[in-house]
Amino acid sequence: MLILVRHGQTAANARGLLLGRADPPLTETGCRQARALAAALPRAARIVSSPLMRARQTSAVLAGAAPAAADAAGVEVDPRWIEMDYGDLDGRPATALGEQSWRMWRQDPDFVPAGGESVAAVCTRVRQACVDLADDAARGDVIVVSHVSPIKAAVTWALGVGDEVAWRMFLADAAVCRIDTAGPVPLLLAFNDSGPVNGDDRASR
Repeated sequence: MLILVRHGQTAANARGLLLGRADPPLTETGCRQARALAAALPRAARIVSSPLMRARQTSAVLAGAAPAAADAAGVEVDPRWIEMDYGDLDGRPATALGEQSWRMWRQDPDFVPAGGESVAAVCTRVRQACVDLADDAARGDVIVVSHVSPIKAAVTWALGVGDEVAWRMFLADAAVCRIDTAGPVPLLLAFNDSGPVNGDDRASR
């Protein structure tokens, strides 16, 4: 199983700011979320993480270490799982981008915000990362700790749909997605599952 985990909360997430390549740590709430994930998720054959601190801290807890041990043994760092580069928008509210630009961004996967990265570019790198993990995930659980945009990109890969579909998804802090890669095509089994951090098995839709 390919298990995709969004990192725990950061202060920027809590404030509703766009958070791309900026590198803040988890909040205390984020650390609690990581511990809840570690208690609920299966032991994985591999744990892969984005290189950003918030993902590495979450991964460290999943690997049995403390959040401060961001470089925990047994965690592989793959830069293809890094968050989208928001460029000049990083750390700013979504309202910092005008309505017309937002419309263009949602309609055109190749749209690049100033100094940033397109949705299409994120999908290209993440789809290859998914392909590279698919065989191992078919034989055992592989956990990837990443961010909103790369996880959405992985879901477009699983569903075989266009890049623009990423804008039609919502993913909460510390939410889990599961993709079965054992068959002839990937199967999305769960999306935005907040059960592990809420103490139940319900999946948000």
